[in-house]
Order: sequence, then structure tokens, then C-alpha cells
Amino acid sequence: MAISNLVKLRLANTGLSVALAALVLAPAATQAAPSTRYCSDTADLLEDSCVLEARDDNAKARAICLNISNASERAACSADAATALRDTTLQCDVVNEERDDLCGLLGEARYEPDFDPAHFDNPRSPSNPSRYLPLAVGNHWTFMEGTEIVDITVLNASKEIAGLNCIVVRDVVSIDGQVVEDTDDWFGFRKDGSVMYCGEEVKDYETFPNDNPIRPELVSRDGTFKNGRDGDKGGIAMPASPRVGATHRQEFSANNAEDVATVLSTTYRYGRNATLDAFVPPALARLLCNAGDCLVTREYSPMSPGVFEHKYYARGIGQFLATTPSTGKSVELISCNMDARCASLPRP
Repeated sequence: MAISNLVKLRLANTGLSVALAALVLAPAATQAAPSTRYCSDTADLLEDSCVLEARDDNAKARAICLNISNASERAACSADAATALRDTTLQCDVVNEERDDLCGLLGEARYEPDFDPAHFDNPRSPSNPSRYLPLAVGNHWTFMEGTEIVDITVLNASKEIAGLNCIVVRDVVSIDGQVVEDTDDWFGFRKDGSVMYCGEEVKDYETFPNDNPIRPELVSRDGTFKNGRDGDKGGIAMPASPRVGATHRQEFSANNAEDVATVLSTTYRYGRNATLDAFVPPALARLLCNAGDCLVTREYSPMSPGVFEHKYYARGIGQFLATTPSTGKSVELISCNMDARCASLPRP
């Protein structure tokens, strides 16, 4: 049997679609020339990748099930693997629809953000610092939601990424006093006043109560990306001049990190818009947005359909609130050090 026919048979036995099998097997020279629908074609290819990854995970899961001696446990394992494959494959399709909708907002052009070092300032002393994302060395913010605490600090450190010097911002999330996430974010400052997201190193931790002593265990680095590495691209963390209705990518690391933001308001003040007021602490908003000049964005990822946050930014302070309308969760600023209003922040 020819090798190609053997591969086709194995692909057929896994239930891989004929079209996807053809894509896997087709020599590069014989594949159709790409269209100019770069955004939509990217979405379709990522759906193919998602399905292939789901089948890869299914094969691994079935291999694990095969080595379970107990027949009923083995059957349950196999059933779970089949369910996971079905659910994940359906999710791949839903995510593809979300990406297609995003292409309708962004257009079909290739995603090629400008990270030319010649267009950037020294990260420790930008000539045109952002009003809504003031990342000066030493700036510190603390956020709270229940027993969750988020500490964000602009470090006196820089990271060189593809020839560009980016400032390092440390973001530490703790729950009940135990660290669950420790992230270094990297930002660059364009001379036009926009803040660019250069990447992040994510470390997620889990603790186990019977350990002695209890120490956070590293369980994931999902979401880590770096502009220019393995095709990853950064994006706009904060536009120089936010415009209502404008949508921009904050990052693009395929099937890993694809956050997006849409500007909802640049004149937010509490009491004007019931939708944007939902889950907003009135005292906090009145303290920081009384002049009607706060920024509100809708931030989401097509990889998590239906889930989004509203983020609120005050001039001179930056983000002071993030709400998740689907759950009612609000993560609010309780401490900062870069503005006189920080001393008057209300407690949740």
C-alpha cells in the first residue's frame, strides 16, 4: 500500500473529514493560491488546527484509557474522551464564528502591527505618556474582588523584544493569601502616544491543602506570548486617541492569546448609561469620573465566546474597575500611588 493511501486510511479511521485530510496531505505547491480574505482565511485555518488538536487530545486520552484495568472505569474513560472530542470540535466551530464576526469589525487585511523600534520612546521616559495607561516606573495599583487581590507594579526593568525595549509590569493575583497567578507584562510606548503590548510571561499556580508546607505549584503557562516569537504578534494596549466604536487587537498568538478591545465610551460618568453603570460602585465612579471623561472598553477573546469584560479607565490613574456582566463580578481599585485621588478610594 502506498504511504499516502495508508495515511488516508488512518485519517479516515479517526473520522477526519475528507476536506481536512486533503489539507493535511496536499503538497504546498498544489494547494490553491491564498485569497485576499486574510482575516477570514486565518480564522478557517485556525479552526482546522483546533479540530486537529482536539483529535490529537482524543488519541492521547484513548491511549490512557486503554491502560485502565477495571472494565467499567475504562469504559467511563473512553466515554469521557468521546464526549470531550465532540464538545471541543463543536467549540472549534463556535470560536470560528466569533473570529469571523471579528473580521467583520477589523476588515480582511493581514494583521501586521507596527513594532518598528524607530517609532518608540525610551520605556522609562516616554515623550507622550498615555492618559489612560500611565505606566511610569514605581506606579502601583491594588484591586480587590472578594478574597481575590491583584497587585500591579511598574518595575524599574526593561525587556528587549525584537529590538524594542519594553517596560516590565508585574501582575500578581492572590486568593486567600495564596498566589494563583504571577505574570510579567511587557509594554512599549510609541511616540504618537499609544501603548503597545509586547507580550507576557504567564505563570499559573495551584495549592494543595495537605502539602506541608503549602507551596504554590506551577500548573500552566497558557497565554504566554512574545512579539516576534513563533509568529506571535503584540497589539495595542491603549490607543493614543481612543475613538468610540473602534476595535483593535491587543495581541495575536494563534489559538493561545487573542484578546480584543472595543471602545464603548470616552465620556463616561455614572448615571448616564444604565448598561455601563451595571455593577459599577457609584462612589468609585463619582470620585474618578465626575468630569465625564472616563474611558470604557469591552474586552474579550474570540476563543471564549460570549464572555467579555467592561473595563473602566480614569485619566491619570488608568484602569480602576473591571466588570463581567454575565456573572456580576467586579474587580475594583482599592489602592494606588500616582494621583491625589488614590487617597480617597472607597473600600468595596
